[in-house]
Amino acid sequence: MSAPSCIIPPLEQLVIRPHIVPLLPNFHGMESENPYAHIKEFEEVCNTFREGGASIDLMRLKLFPFTLKDKAKIWLNSLRPRSIRNWVDLQAEFLKKFFPTHRTNGLKRQISNFSAKENEKFHECWERYMEAINACPHHGFDTWLLVSYFYDGMSSSMKQILETMCGGDFMSKNPEEAMDFLSYVSEVSRGWDEPNSREKGKFPSQPTQNPKGGMYVLSEDMDMKAKVATIARRLEELELKKMHEVQAISETQAHVMPCTICQSCDHVVDECPTMPAVREMLGDQANVVGQFRPNNNAPYGNTYNSSWRNHPNFSWKPRPPPYQPQAKPKHLNKPLQWSKPL
Repeated sequence: MSAPSCIIPPLEQLVIRPHIVPLLPNFHGMESENPYAHIKEFEEVCNTFREGGASIDLMRLKLFPFTLKDKAKIWLNSLRPRSIRNWVDLQAEFLKKFFPTHRTNGLKRQISNFSAKENEKFHECWERYMEAINACPHHGFDTWLLVSYFYDGMSSSMKQILETMCGGDFMSKNPEEAMDFLSYVSEVSRGWDEPNSREKGKFPSQPTQNPKGGMYVLSEDMDMKAKVATIARRLEELELKKMHEVQAISETQAHVMPCTICQSCDHVVDECPTMPAVREMLGDQANVVGQFRPNNNAPYGNTYNSSWRNHPNFSWKPRPPPYQPQAKPKHLNKPLQWSKPL
């Protein structure tokens, strides 16, 4: 009689089809295998199909035991019966077993003590550093520490390239911007290290050292490429900024301009819900205008209405005579005479 499984049977049923199992990755429990990479690949495969509408966690819980082989399978069978309730529990136990503390500490030391190899190219150094980070995703280092570890481990020539491309203000960038800029320098500098056939013998491919100050000086070819890349990046940033400004202005105008019919900002005029009623009203008005026929034989013109004749404001009345000033009395025309006192 076999021992009971360490996984508590879920209430939800899931039928595993035979064609799914061969698609799953395998993990044997060897020291060279990365359990984080195995889980990531396993989850990617599970995300490509769904069986009968079952939840994704149930699928992972039921399918994960099929990925374990040899030592890993023996470990799973040795777990205490009915100790795993869900996918989170199974994942935690798996990482605790196959990614122990001493292995984590070793990978963290690789990150914190990282240094460039002799004659290593910038993009090769950056890719090797990112591989160390991805090998230990639970390293716990902040972004500014990751930037600091890589910068301290770079060669003098790499630092000179970096400072030339960022205009000497790399240390003033925030951690996220610094990580993005390091990735950008790695990408654009891939073809810089090997001069073409015309440039061979004209410029040295490696930086030279200044005997006075002990500082590395980039070759003319490398320095020119770094400056051109810097100008190109700044132009791209300006174009992107201008594009965002134009887009923001257009979106603002689209939201601010209201509908001229109902004054709503939620839609344009053509999409106004009152358009059918407005069109019907305009159609009725057009029909009324079309039915009007002028009478050219009317004695008083086309604008005369016979009912106006009895209107109190429009009735005809004789005009009053014009105003005439009254004549002054004759005694008023004589000058006043003052009687002398006796």
